Amino acid sequence: MYTKEEVLDFVQEEDVKFIRLAFFDLNGKQKNISIMPSELECAFEDGIPFDASAVEGFEGPENSDLILYPDPSTLAIIPWRPATGKVVRMFCNILNPDKTPYQKDSRTILQNACRRLKDECGIEMMIGTEVEFYLFKLDEKGEPTNEPFDKASYMDIAPEDHGENIRREICFTLEQMGITPEASHHEEGPGQNEIDFHYSDALTAADNVATFKWIVNTKAAANGLYADFSPKPIANHAGNGMHINISYRNVIGKTDDSQNLLPNILGGILNHIEEITYFLNPSEKSYERLGSCKAPKYIAWGNHNRSTLIRVPSNKNGTRLELRSPDSLCNPYLALTLLINAAIEGIKNKITPPKAVEENLFDEAVAKKLALKQLPKSLEEAKKIAQSSAFIKESISPVIGK
Repeated sequence: MYTKEEVLDFVQEEDVKFIRLAFFDLNGKQKNISIMPSELECAFEDGIPFDASAVEGFEGPENSDLILYPDPSTLAIIPWRPATGKVVRMFCNILNPDKTPYQKDSRTILQNACRRLKDECGIEMMIGTEVEFYLFKLDEKGEPTNEPFDKASYMDIAPEDHGENIRREICFTLEQMGITPEASHHEEGPGQNEIDFHYSDALTAADNVATFKWIVNTKAAANGLYADFSPKPIANHAGNGMHINISYRNVIGKTDDSQNLLPNILGGILNHIEEITYFLNPSEKSYERLGSCKAPKYIAWGNHNRSTLIRVPSNKNGTRLELRSPDSLCNPYLALTLLINAAIEGIKNKITPPKAVEENLFDEAVAKKLALKQLPKSLEEAKKIAQSSAFIKESISPVIGK
């Protein structure tokens, strides 16, 4: 957690030659501009301008001046770059020329949601993600093929699992950049891998997902492979999900420690999950994943039940829930913003969840007997629901048209 002054000192003392200023488009794709150390103080004071009309979903050419302001607390050395003449990265907030926040900056949108949760509910949401990806071989021209890196399955070991060394490199690199991975293993699909993260505050969790995907893509390329985060890379095999684990902690002096708000958070999320789905599952392939190979499609929750949309894991205090529908292509900043706003509604309106489901919803015959509502069946359906939602408009009105 660096301050501006500490970053300036660090850059001078540690032989830093390039500073990457990173930001995100509306799809959560990371962009960046590199500056020299001589420009850093100016970046902190006046920001670095860029052409917003060249970023998908931002502004047209008639109103295209936006400014990047680096967040010094996000400073990290990029460890795969040279040790002499180091390269560092900071995430940025996007401002208008008059220094007001840019309304389509998803990082700022999430910061506002976190602030609202603290002010109105007296809590901070804590997030841990489980991100899945496939590794595919490249052809002789260096282009991705459809051939997975291995044929291993869930939690297999070498020699069947060919990805253990790459996962090891990824985890070491995460640690070097100040991120703590919790676990890593081979997933169910051939060439499929998963790395899980310790919980953190929501903004840090979203930053970590963005950094993680960058590291995975970089390490895969360095090993002559292609990393695929899409929700359904191979038909009839497991898709790539991004399970989101949600807990909370009280803000000192604002909340009664004895009150368990998790049921209200659960109720609020279930109440709005149809509207949120477009932002949790943002591609056509997302809806091929939902309902197949253990990805949920029914709107239900259960204690310890991995066939439900939301699982409350088995632990002594019942203080965590796991949302299992999001996939790895979602913009984590917008996804977490919507989940936080749904949680706020649940807490303020004391929304309680329906009865827990104990049955196996992967058994279609069993599921149909329960007559449960389903998640949207296509991207088009999900988009229509989102666009007609007052909740979505209130939460992220500047980006709903994307």
